[in-house]
Formats: sequence, C-alpha cells, structure tokens
Amino acid sequence: MDLAKYLRDVPDFPKPGILFKDITPLLASPVAMKTAIDRLAKLPFGKVDKIAAIESRGFLFGVPLAMQLGIGFVPVRKPGKLPWKTNRVEYKLEYGSDSVEIHQDAVHKGERVLIVDDLLATGGTMGAACQLVEMCGGTVAGCAFVVELCFLPGRKRLGTHQVEALVAVK
Repeated sequence: MDLAKYLRDVPDFPKPGILFKDITPLLASPVAMKTAIDRLAKLPFGKVDKIAAIESRGFLFGVPLAMQLGIGFVPVRKPGKLPWKTNRVEYKLEYGSDSVEIHQDAVHKGERVLIVDDLLATGGTMGAACQLVEMCGGTVAGCAFVVELCFLPGRKRLGTHQVEALVAVK
C-alpha cells in the first residue's frame, strides 16, 4: 500500500508559502492506519523498551505502536501539560523558541526508547525529545516518522540518531 496516497497537500497553511502535508486522510482510513502502525513496528531499531511520542499528532501513532509492541508509552508535551515533575528542553525555531517536557520518571536508566512523530521537517522538536530521553538516563533507539520532508534539514539536525520514515517527500 502506498501511504503517500493518503496525504493531502494544503497550500498556504499555517501561513503563506507553506505546503502542509495533511495526515487526516490516512487517519480516516483504518487500512492505511493499520498499515502505518505495522510498518513502524517492523522498522530496524532493535530491542525497544518504550515508545515516546511528541504531542499531539505523534500520539496518534505512538500509542497504537506501543500497544502492538506490548511496551509502555511516554508522552512528550508542551510545557504545563504534564501533572508530575518534569524535565524541560528549550529549542530554537526559525523565529523564536519553543520547549517540550517529559515526566522525570518516565524513562529509566538504560531503557531504549523509540521516539515517534507524524512528520520530520526541521528536526527541532524531535531533537529536544531526544535530549529529554537522555536526561532521564535512557538511550534513544531511534526516531520514527510517518512522513519525512527530505528537502528540509531535519535528518541532519538529529545527528547520529537513527532516523526512519515511511514516506519520503522530496
């Protein structure tokens, strides 16, 4: 199944000049979603102890993937959304900055964590999520995406972390 057929291009969203890759047609198809989760589960990351996913669209793939693999799920969220003690990493955007948080006890020393998101663009949020896992004592098993925008520097920004995507947009 060609998952790229389940992506919709939305011009000028969220601002003029951006061509947004909309995953909602993929989400609407139970067959495409099952295919995406099955393919994510088969990516070559070795043994994984937990799945972490980035708010909010990453959750849509991270939770079912964790369930399929029979392992725990760790949410990576915007500041102020998690109720327990957190670690926070701030990262730079093209104009300004943002940050993400994780519960301090979400990942234990030595655990291998696969971090999942829907789309890799510039890599800023995923890079911050990798730092959070490592701050907790975990090891990043890799970074998995449904879609990678290959014309942006996301993969390069993630350095030595293994990066896999189901759909490569050139």
